[in-house]
Amino acid sequence: MTAHLTAHRMHRRLVLASSVAGAAIVALDGTVLTVVQPTLQRELGASLAQVQWTSTAYLVAVASLLVSAGRIGDRYGHERVFGLGMLGFGAASAGIGLAPGVGWVIGLRVVQGVFGALLQPATLGMLRVAFPPDRLGMPIAVRTSVIGLAAAVGPLVGGALVTAVGWRAVFFLSVVPSLVFGVLALTVREPHRKRASAVRFDLPGALLLALSLASLIQALVDLSGSAAGLAVSALAGLAFVRHERRTAHPLLPPDVIGSAAIRGALGMLLAASAAFSGTLFVVTYFLQDTMGLGPFQSALRGLPLAAAMVLAAPATAVVLRRVGARRTAGVAMTVVALAVLVLSRASGAVAVCGGFALLGAGFGTVMVTATQVVVREAAVESAGVAGGLKQTAVNVGPTLGVAAGSALMAASGREWALGVLAAVALTGALTCLVLPGRTVASLTHPPVTGDRAGVPARR
Repeated sequence: MTAHLTAHRMHRRLVLASSVAGAAIVALDGTVLTVVQPTLQRELGASLAQVQWTSTAYLVAVASLLVSAGRIGDRYGHERVFGLGMLGFGAASAGIGLAPGVGWVIGLRVVQGVFGALLQPATLGMLRVAFPPDRLGMPIAVRTSVIGLAAAVGPLVGGALVTAVGWRAVFFLSVVPSLVFGVLALTVREPHRKRASAVRFDLPGALLLALSLASLIQALVDLSGSAAGLAVSALAGLAFVRHERRTAHPLLPPDVIGSAAIRGALGMLLAASAAFSGTLFVVTYFLQDTMGLGPFQSALRGLPLAAAMVLAAPATAVVLRRVGARRTAGVAMTVVALAVLVLSRASGAVAVCGGFALLGAGFGTVMVTATQVVVREAAVESAGVAGGLKQTAVNVGPTLGVAAGSALMAASGREWALGVLAAVALTGALTCLVLPGRTVASLTHPPVTGDRAGVPARR
């Protein structure tokens, strides 16, 4: 018995380390890319449109496949899918570092997006399976803190590597940890490994959802030609909904899509990430274009955001136990809206740093709260698809926010753009009304049994 408990604890630690590493690698990759793009364009003789596609190609691939990848994890095991995702992501990163031309970079970014889609929902699915519901708060908080830290460190590390070694070195950052954690996930067996689920994979639904999301992302990135993309996205989305209602094995299980708490958490994440990323885009543009600050100086003003996000995450895990998700998220969304309003009028360094600190604290709290609700409310058998929906929200939301922020800023200026984004955050606060109250997040909550407790039910 003692040996079994020791093995179980060791496996939980490995799951947490793997989940954190996977999330950090994806976050770091996204932040360092923006630093290397100017050098990459110059050395490979690429056009501006081609350089933009190094970001767009990845985003389209990853956002369109996250839900399907999560469902694959539910069927075949999250650790197996995570391991394949990490190995593929690391190999694609190494390929980009060796790419002879920008066409190869774009193609390999698509490959990287596919494997990134495999590993991201698995980082949450593994946590749901390994930890009981009343102990998910702190692992999720640690994961969120590391994401914030990676986002802050990424531009600094990327800039230093580009200056000292070159842009190719940046893409080798994730190769070794990807290979190490990928191999561990595929070779270290979990105690009482769950057999593959007998639920069939809904391939037609997966293809329709991928087409809808890919068209939406492309339309938002390329606003000048967005009409056709939005039309295709809408038609594919309607076809997906019609198919899901008729099929016996839907891609989105009824226990996930039918949960008001999960829908509310996803809506809150969509609104918060849109307001967050849209604000960062508008304020960064203001600092560099209007105030004349360089990239490094503007990045320094953003450090309080990362610090507040890192500190808010573990604190949120404690607050959730005391007051529940509904109140925690409601206050956090209000703080996000307040931070956006502060930044809409800030010009001095103190005001900008203060606004960024508020934004980081609010957004970090929202991330932990919403993630815990989504992961906890889903049954173990649907943890992957729930994680995929959560990751989709935090990929689509920023794209929406940046598209809205850039359009509004061009039309009406910074204050109007940020005012609208603050309203988006306040609107998202309304979704908090359907989140669980204190009893669900409390440590004294009665234990959950069966599938929802983290132990597969006996058939």
